[in-house]
Amino acid sequence: MAYIAVLIAAIAGFAIGAVWYGVLSKQWIKAAGVEVGPDGKPKGGSPLLMFYGFLCVLVVAGMMRHAFNMSGIDTLGAGIVSGLGIGLFFITPWITLNALFGMKPKELPIIDGGYATLACAVMGGVLTLF
Repeated sequence: MAYIAVLIAAIAGFAIGAVWYGVLSKQWIKAAGVEVGPDGKPKGGSPLLMFYGFLCVLVVAGMMRHAFNMSGIDTLGAGIVSGLGIGLFFITPWITLNALFGMKPKELPIIDGGYATLACAVMGGVLTLF
């Protein structure tokens, strides 16, 4: 059952990213400095990016499941709060560090960290449902 929970949590986290970046795509493209073509879409994109992106979310969901299991986190509320904490206090500071040293605009870690925080909170909730 744990593998199914991890897979469903990863799907939920990835879907949130699709919506999040769909809504904030123009702001993210500008902040990230991504080169775009005449159609306004990023140049050099590949469907493989989505596959690799999903694998990254799957790894996070798997590690969250392991940490939750080792810590006894097994209620919906505790899963959401723990996921929120992982996104807000682990992932977002690291994203911010990379953006600071990459001299990226402040909007980039706000957008990326916001996604990480929301997705981890939802994934944390999903992981406790199974």
